[in-house]
Amino acid sequence: QVQLVESGGGLVQAGGSLRLSCALSVSMLSIYEMGWYRQAPGKQRELVASITDYGKTSYEDSAKDRFTISRDNGKNTLYLQIDNLNPEDTAVYYCNAKGTRSLRSDEFWGQGTQVTVSS
Repeated sequence: QVQLVESGGGLVQAGGSLRLSCALSVSMLSIYEMGWYRQAPGKQRELVASITDYGKTSYEDSAKDRFTISRDNGKNTLYLQIDNLNPEDTAVYYCNAKGTRSLRSDEFWGQGTQVTVSS
């Protein structure tokens, strides 16, 4: 089965930066779209950014200028660069992947990585 493992979260001061990583257990050839979501306590999970197999990126968050999604196909790893962090970015960040027909078009989630921003 497909496993996604996030890492790179932690405690950072406002104005700092983090790069989150999501390691896939399968080749990205089996994935047609990936995304980063975040969820703060008591709030709905929201989409932050996504990227297709063609490399097209979309940023759904209002603070999109501070977020950059990318991937390394050779390493089967998805990244999220977050710059100029603020306390409102505090949340658990989740990696998401949508599989191709070879994976029965299933959707997969990682366990999440905590990002905490102090002021």
